[in-house]
Amino acid sequence: MPCLKRLLSIFVVAFPVFVTVLIRPGDVAAELRQYTDTRPLMGTLVSMTVEGPRRDVLEQGVNDAYREMSRLSDMMNHYNPDSVVSRINRQAGAQPVTVPRELMEVLTMARRVSERSEGAFDITVGSLKVWRFNPENPAMPSPDEIRHALPRVNFRHVILNEKNRTVLLKQHGMRIDLGGIAKLYILDAGMRVLKQRGITHAMINGGGDVAVMGRHQGRPWRIGIRHPRRGDVLLGTVELTQGWVVTSGDYERYFFRDGKRYHHILDPRTGYPTEGPQQVTLVANDIGRVNGYTLAIMVRGAEWGRAQIAQTPGLSGLIVDQAGQLWSSPGMEKFWLAAPTPFRQ
Repeated sequence: MPCLKRLLSIFVVAFPVFVTVLIRPGDVAAELRQYTDTRPLMGTLVSMTVEGPRRDVLEQGVNDAYREMSRLSDMMNHYNPDSVVSRINRQAGAQPVTVPRELMEVLTMARRVSERSEGAFDITVGSLKVWRFNPENPAMPSPDEIRHALPRVNFRHVILNEKNRTVLLKQHGMRIDLGGIAKLYILDAGMRVLKQRGITHAMINGGGDVAVMGRHQGRPWRIGIRHPRRGDVLLGTVELTQGWVVTSGDYERYFFRDGKRYHHILDPRTGYPTEGPQQVTLVANDIGRVNGYTLAIMVRGAEWGRAQIAQTPGLSGLIVDQAGQLWSSPGMEKFWLAAPTPFRQ
């Protein structure tokens, strides 16, 4: 039941993406049909909306995309004891594990983000398994438990041999968690399958992280960006015909203890939840510009995030800082439709 409630709550957050789509008369090509499907995957709900002239092609394309995404999720899910990631974690400090090409690509991507963010993004934060953020049954570790676990958090101790496709975690007890980097890779794999099936208009929404191509009802896709403190309110919408809209926030999984919010985005340097921005949204055409970086900005803070967005061609973003102030990069003007009411905390 807690799992079902979590999926339903995520669905409520994701649902405005669809209800904010407004159909304008005359925009719809008469020969295009629409097909939508939603399925549980990667601990959330993944929705696909596709358009094309033949419903059978759309349905088959969506089924094939879900099949590929499920295959990759099974490979990279550390909760699955039979996954390759679980095998890597069990062999920590012992021996290298041979991994499939796709997993090596994800691990290489993670290393690049870790290096650029100076460790603010770190997949070995999975070693901090002493936290539990289920609001119905939360667990807050003691300072001693965190001190004991922190030495195992170090992305430099993930040894990748790209030639032989092997991975070794140097220390016994280390664990990797790819939740912050694998999801977009898996959604991107689903989008590639749709393209291979001849589908050119599609949106995939994985728990609020969205990939789009083409158009919806003849116009750009609209993706709603939720308010970090008022879940039934949108900050605004992004209009896009190609690329990614990716968001991280301190409202996704959290609990309160003594009046303080403890959320699931952990600072690898301290072992505790981040105390920077409330929310970060990035928009780009290229997955490599956004994957992992919303989390890195949550850790490093708004000032570092603004600098990274400014220095990265093709990257735009929104940051709601710790005080609840909204900042948007100049590039967001191309995509952003502000909410009709002014933003407030």
